[in-house]
Amino acid sequence: MKQKYSPDILNCLANLSSDEVFTSPELANRMLDLLPQELFSSPKTRFLDPCSKSGVFLREIAKRLLAGLEEQIPDLQERIDHIMTKQVFGIACTDLTAEMSRRTLYCSKHANGEYSVSTAFHDEQGNLRYERCQHTWNAQGRCEYCGASKGEYLRTDSRETYAYPFIHKSIKEIFHKDMQFDVIIGNPPYQMSDGGGMQTDSSSGSAIPLYHKFVIQSQKLSPRYLIMIIKANWYSSGRGLDDFREMMLSDKRIETLVDYEDSRDCFPGVDIAGGVCYFKWNREKKEKGCNVVNVGNNKSSKMFRALNEYPVFVRSNDAIDILKKVRLKKEMTFDKIVYSSKPFGFRSYEKGDNRPFSGAISLFGSKGISYVNRKDVTINQNLIDKWKVIVSKTSAEHAGQSDKDGRRKILSRIELLDCKTICTESYLLVDVFETEQECKNLISYLRTNFCRFLLSLAVLTQNMAKQSFQFVPLQDFSHPWTDEMLYKKYGLTEDEIAFIESMIRPME
Repeated sequence: MKQKYSPDILNCLANLSSDEVFTSPELANRMLDLLPQELFSSPKTRFLDPCSKSGVFLREIAKRLLAGLEEQIPDLQERIDHIMTKQVFGIACTDLTAEMSRRTLYCSKHANGEYSVSTAFHDEQGNLRYERCQHTWNAQGRCEYCGASKGEYLRTDSRETYAYPFIHKSIKEIFHKDMQFDVIIGNPPYQMSDGGGMQTDSSSGSAIPLYHKFVIQSQKLSPRYLIMIIKANWYSSGRGLDDFREMMLSDKRIETLVDYEDSRDCFPGVDIAGGVCYFKWNREKKEKGCNVVNVGNNKSSKMFRALNEYPVFVRSNDAIDILKKVRLKKEMTFDKIVYSSKPFGFRSYEKGDNRPFSGAISLFGSKGISYVNRKDVTINQNLIDKWKVIVSKTSAEHAGQSDKDGRRKILSRIELLDCKTICTESYLLVDVFETEQECKNLISYLRTNFCRFLLSLAVLTQNMAKQSFQFVPLQDFSHPWTDEMLYKKYGLTEDEIAFIESMIRPME
């Protein structure tokens, strides 16, 4: 007899590409596998998903508890009621996800409904709570709790405010009593629009990160274990994430970090700039070091290492030995050389005259060449008459993700500017020289796979800054450079060379 195909609706939701990234049952179970499994055999273990969307974590937890408590609570209905009322708790993100999560966990829109699997609830929400919140605005027009823009999120009751209860209220306010949780696990919202963005002819706005606020709030509750899947851009960048990065990298309680450079290996069809990761935080862990697992291209690698070995987190285990060989030379790195953004004072949308005029200098921008007066240069006037090498601040297309062969394109554009040309902030000014040939020698270095590989270790998304060059050593530019020369200089093995070549796409 032919079996009927009965897909899990939560798998279907997980494959939808949207602002709300849903977790598949398979991923939820991989995260739950990180926990000591005896937790699911204790009738006292208490779990919380503080950002429930589909209810998948709570459902999979309940299934494990249902099996783990069978001997201790033989009666099925009694066991279900105990799990649902004493062990499994959730806080939804919105009204819609609250209803979705209750249907997933209780098999009913209402916890006390006719078709609910539990017979012990006397209210509609059960232990899966959601109450509409309002932002608390400060004098600057920002929410004190999440940083939302008043102009963007001051809304009537007919529209969702995205004031997530977990980071706007206390646990006591949400559940009407103080509670302690053994495990907090979830997939928080990653970011929210702040209504900003540069005032240009571009229609794209800007966003502020949110996920770190869920992590910090969870840690304040001091669970035994915390597991969350979040964006990975905190490794080296991210707006307002410097303190969070320092906190995470120095936290000895992070026991396991599972990293996906390409988010599509974790969330099929969802392209998230910088990739994603999930981590296990163990309140009782004291020793240094973390199990770092790289997952991608149908393979994985694992290494036990310190997260804070460098100012930013180097995600690739296979890159560590290469980086150590390079740093053994103790050479100055290019982040000390590259100029800060807006090197000559011109914003990316600024443009001069279309035609040259007497005494004009050229302004190189994203829309080509225009002409400005020398006196309009407000910064680094002493560099105008030098030869210059610039690179686009956009490092690559497709948000920096790897291509189908697993290779990344690093540095989308390198330009040589003569001694009467400057640039807008669309470009990073890498270095200046007295001669054109020295510029060409630097460009030969920037084009090598070796240089761009080291650059990639600090560039997770498509945007670059001077800090992106912190692992790139300065060279002697009295002559050109090739990969072969650099591989020999730093004593790289054939395997290490092959790894670099497999990671970086050659420049056209």
